[in-house]
Amino acid sequence: MEFCPKCGAVLIHKKKNDGCPRCRYSVKGKIKLKTSETVGEKKKINIISEKESEVHPVVELDEKCVKCGNKKAYFWTMQTRASDETETKFFKCTKCSLTWRDYR
Repeated sequence: MEFCPKCGAVLIHKKKNDGCPRCRYSVKGKIKLKTSETVGEKKKINIISEKESEVHPVVELDEKCVKCGNKKAYFWTMQTRASDETETKFFKCTKCSLTWRDYR
């Protein structure tokens, strides 16, 4: 890659000859362009299982899971009704993945 000695722009191929796109400087002869690229090794992609992907906090429940009797569950809230009403609480059992809601 060559640069214009007057303004520093990259020299390009024009219709008749090679030159600078900014200042009308023209080169006698052809511009030599070289490109190179090195390809490295592909990085390994880590696979995350569904069990490891839970990012919600774990809480200890007052009542047990109705399916397996576990007392720990993931917990998150979401606005499911009008904005002036309270959020809906969701729970997902850490053992059997049963999901339920609490409207209180």
